[in-house]
Amino acid sequence: TLSPREALNYGLGTPDTPLFQGMHEFTALAAGGTVTAARLIRDGQAHIAFNPSGGFHHSHPDRAAGFCFLNDVVLGIETLREKVGKVMFVDIDAHHCDGVQDAFYLRNDVLTVSLHESGHTLFPGTGFESEIGRNEGRGYTVNVPLPVGTYDAIYEWAFQEIVPPLIGAYAPEVIVVEIGMDALAGDPLAHLHLTNNSHASILDRLVRTGIPLLATGGGGYHFDNTVRGWALCWSVLCGDQAAHDDMMLGMGGVMLETTDWAGGLRDRTLLSDAGRRPEIDHEVRRVVDSLKETVFPLHGL
Repeated sequence: TLSPREALNYGLGTPDTPLFQGMHEFTALAAGGTVTAARLIRDGQAHIAFNPSGGFHHSHPDRAAGFCFLNDVVLGIETLREKVGKVMFVDIDAHHCDGVQDAFYLRNDVLTVSLHESGHTLFPGTGFESEIGRNEGRGYTVNVPLPVGTYDAIYEWAFQEIVPPLIGAYAPEVIVVEIGMDALAGDPLAHLHLTNNSHASILDRLVRTGIPLLATGGGGYHFDNTVRGWALCWSVLCGDQAAHDDMMLGMGGVMLETTDWAGGLRDRTLLSDAGRRPEIDHEVRRVVDSLKETVFPLHGL
């Protein structure tokens, strides 16, 4: 049994990672869901698996952090690697996946790509485009830090410019994706301006690659938006095109500019701040251009 002071050495007992009854059972169950999904895919028993209770990408081997106690993403990827040669991890949570990045920063058997709000404005303060891996892992960590207010169109453009070319060059045998919903507009712990239409579109593109896919949840602190977003993503993973393609469900109320919506699984279309759009576009394009100069040549692109 750890004393409160000893617990703090491991990141336990903080407001983000408090000690609570049943902590071990809860974290083991969440991590076990991702490990089980990885085993099913690894052994050819499933092509797509989704653990919405997973996505604890901030925890480290010796330290809990950021609401994360056990890093189920790392455990799942290591489980896949028992039989799979190359794994690609794509993280579209609003926060940088520092725990996952650190686990594979020196390795080239796992390609980690994260699109997230810049560490200049959001926890954990890491994930800049200059962080690209070291030694054998150089070029196998790819970070796309995004400015406050990033909206659907520029976000999807950045994804399309970076992720599909790397999938083609790296040829992963399995893709792991974290679909955190804290990137949605109105989330109280982040500052991006996305709708779940971007999440659905990105997930659909990954499904269409035909590569086995392990999906986890992640952040999401606006309860209704998070639940609706994961339900939409689950419909995409299941090939339920009725829910996925009916854009009219989310088209109403574009002038309301609130996060309240009762029009179906899809979010309504949001209008970005016209005054900041050029500034946002410029910064995202700068980051993408930088990655194309530093990372793409290491993959023959």
